[in-house]
Amino acid sequence: MSLETEQMNEMHWLMEMLHTIDVGLVVLDRQYNIQIWNGFMENHSGLLPREVKGKALFELFPEIPKEWFVRKSESVFMLKNKAFTIWEQRPYLFKFQNYRPITGTADYMYQNTTFIPLMSSTGEVTHLCLIVYDVTDNATHKKDLEQANSELEVLSQTDGLTQLFNRMHWESCLKSEFKRWQRSANPSCLVMIDIDKFKNVNDTYGHVLGDEVIRHISEKIRYHVRETDISGRYGGEEFAVLLADTTLENAQVFAERLRREIENSVVKYNDIDLKYTISLGVAEIDESINNYEAWIECADAALYRSKENGRNKVSLHPKQG
Repeated sequence: MSLETEQMNEMHWLMEMLHTIDVGLVVLDRQYNIQIWNGFMENHSGLLPREVKGKALFELFPEIPKEWFVRKSESVFMLKNKAFTIWEQRPYLFKFQNYRPITGTADYMYQNTTFIPLMSSTGEVTHLCLIVYDVTDNATHKKDLEQANSELEVLSQTDGLTQLFNRMHWESCLKSEFKRWQRSANPSCLVMIDIDKFKNVNDTYGHVLGDEVIRHISEKIRYHVRETDISGRYGGEEFAVLLADTTLENAQVFAERLRREIENSVVKYNDIDLKYTISLGVAEIDESINNYEAWIECADAALYRSKENGRNKVSLHPKQG
């Protein structure tokens, strides 16, 4: 075999490899016209090499942000260094459909792209090579893991029966609000809520109906609070609502509205219609309260007064001068 034949074979093999390799290969000239378009790009775009050769990249693929792409490419042309873009920064360069069955949840192919300068024999960068990697599997797995971790975090903060915050997370929020009040001195109120004679409900009807009552009041709390309010299950039948940026008077309005709503409600379970009431205590934070634990004690003391005075009442913690 002659040297010329060997060189021709090597060139043929090289071109075959570049055409069939499982990454995208695109070569652009200085005007961003396409010069080389391999099989990966053909398969995913549906465009043959002869159909794209000499055509402007941005006309064929208007989804590519021209200003960003040119700015990134010009640094490669001028500095003669590689550049990269990853899917976390930009999900894709070419908007290809995702056809991979394993990662069918992704609408489009996630891509990493390498920008490589191609120099002539004189050392001048005359062309730009783009290598496009399909990273849909990795991206999808990472997104699924992040979603799972996010859902796990929510579950770790949530009381299973009520779907309100659990005590640990709610107290953490209250502690943060206390620190915020120390900086801003904006009004903020804490409402403690307790179901009246809840033990009698469990003793008379059983814990199944008791759970229905707890779910019922939780739904009413979620309905009446604002998005910025933080509500949680503090204990068995005791609940707490943090009303940020709320005066004592407005907190009392909220508490009375919730009390009346519960008083006029009926919990239905099988053939049982059950009415119940709640007692509430409200405390606005002020200079006499030294920490968030003392804030809870003040609201609890007001709640205890509601219990002492006949239940189904709202009591306010007096401000101390």
